[in-house]
Amino acid sequence: MAHGKLTPPASRRPNTSSQGTVVLDCQGLSRLVEDSAPVVALVAEARARGMEVAVSALTIIEATHRKTDRARLSWLLSGIRIEHVDEMTAKAASALLIDTGLHGHKYAIDAVVAEMAARQPAPVVMLTSDADDMSTLCGPAVRIIAI
Repeated sequence: MAHGKLTPPASRRPNTSSQGTVVLDCQGLSRLVEDSAPVVALVAEARARGMEVAVSALTIIEATHRKTDRARLSWLLSGIRIEHVDEMTAKAASALLIDTGLHGHKYAIDAVVAEMAARQPAPVVMLTSDADDMSTLCGPAVRIIAI
């Protein structure tokens, strides 16, 4: 697929009539930026069903590197709801790590993304390359799709 086939919605404001939410973790966002056909198709299908697409602000940091197409990233982010990380989010993610027996920097951002996913309008689907850890962190409330 060529760049530009995925049309972002006009705003990042939460859609109160949402039919659910697709959450992208680092790999989900990276593959969307890379124009990966399967990820673009999943996101397009979700949007066609009235679902919103959301990312944690930390996911943007994690997914950006020297070779990132920054213009495409910026364009895509204009149509994705970006969830900010505040003190309440950090405390909830920390508690999630304790509850699941995980710890350390390896799981810190994943815990923030999982906590954010749990707060989204249902049904919630997460696109991730880390299905095992995200399943542990999210539990049954979030459908995990391995990419």
